[in-house]
Amino acid sequence: MLAVLSPGQGSQKPGFLAPWLELPGAEARLRWWSALSGVDLVHLGTQADADEIKDTARTQPLLVAAALLAAERLPMHDVSVVAGHSVGELGAATLGGALSAEAAVTLAGVRGREMAAACALEPTGMSAVLGGDPAEVLAAIETHGLFPANRNGAGQVVAAGAIDALAKLAAEPPAKARVIALSVAGAFHTPFMAPAEQALATVAAGITPADPTRILLSNLDGAAVAHGRELLTRLVRQVTAPVRWDLCMRTLADLGVTAVIELPPAGTLAGLIKRELKANGIEIVTLNTPDDLPAACDLVARHGTAPSHEPSPQFRVVVASTAGLFLPVDGLAEGDSVRTGQIIGHVSTRQGPVEVAAHGDGLLTEWLAHHDDPVAPGQPLARIGGQPA
Repeated sequence: MLAVLSPGQGSQKPGFLAPWLELPGAEARLRWWSALSGVDLVHLGTQADADEIKDTARTQPLLVAAALLAAERLPMHDVSVVAGHSVGELGAATLGGALSAEAAVTLAGVRGREMAAACALEPTGMSAVLGGDPAEVLAAIETHGLFPANRNGAGQVVAAGAIDALAKLAAEPPAKARVIALSVAGAFHTPFMAPAEQALATVAAGITPADPTRILLSNLDGAAVAHGRELLTRLVRQVTAPVRWDLCMRTLADLGVTAVIELPPAGTLAGLIKRELKANGIEIVTLNTPDDLPAACDLVARHGTAPSHEPSPQFRVVVASTAGLFLPVDGLAEGDSVRTGQIIGHVSTRQGPVEVAAHGDGLLTEWLAHHDDPVAPGQPLARIGGQPA
């Protein structure tokens, strides 16, 4: 099983898009997306220096555009899973079939501008906390009035909040941990970004998303999101909510992902996966220039969904949004008609039952999980296809 990942802010490098603009049609795409995002993506990706592309208002649409530009050169129809880190979720939402490229780039432009404006309201920042006992690290962050903005796994938590509180954390680090200040504009993924979340919600309300056609993981909890409207709500909420990349990686392992392609500018997420999931033997390609495309396409051919030249019915797969025990609805059998929104089962969790709904009309052609089966986030539960009777 193959996953394609879209990186987040901090991974950009000066001139990283220059090789891609040599490909036919690439510059025209970037010119169009520049008009939608309100920034000159061609200049930012080719000529801008490190300080210019560090500006949040510019960086966010640049990263989303870069991921989409490269993904257009991949055989995405053979990709099973997509995920993104922070603003990379917008790119992943497009690759997952939930948002158009135009919507993703437009939202990235709004998100970047509004988060930059929120950063200017008061002095805040972020620091990486490396090593230490995870529970002690989180306790220290809370003690200093800070927020765990990113939980990236592999012994890395990013604390965010007021500058003076970050300085105190650095002066009194948790045992066996190092605190490194990050060069960012403010406390992303914390309540300090509330004005940006509200502004993004206003724009997002005008977008009509589709239901994902691939397994699309959410930073909120690592769960697979089955419904477009829920996805859009999560994308907006993520502006102030922590990035749980550790849970996304756990879901990749639970799904049995065997290979990963990280889109440009690649390297950060690949490094986290190498450290966190090294025992899983996942094969990784970092797609940074068009020269990496042959290796990426080879990975898709070997680990992606095997293509078929025979006509086949179109199916929708209903997946679990959380871990627990699956309980299908009594009396619902293979061959029965189901309607959009119909509850077909529940996942029993410690917090209570979580409903599982069909996200399309059709026939319940196959149960992929059965009564009391343990399921993980993103695990397929049922297949729906054809037309309802």
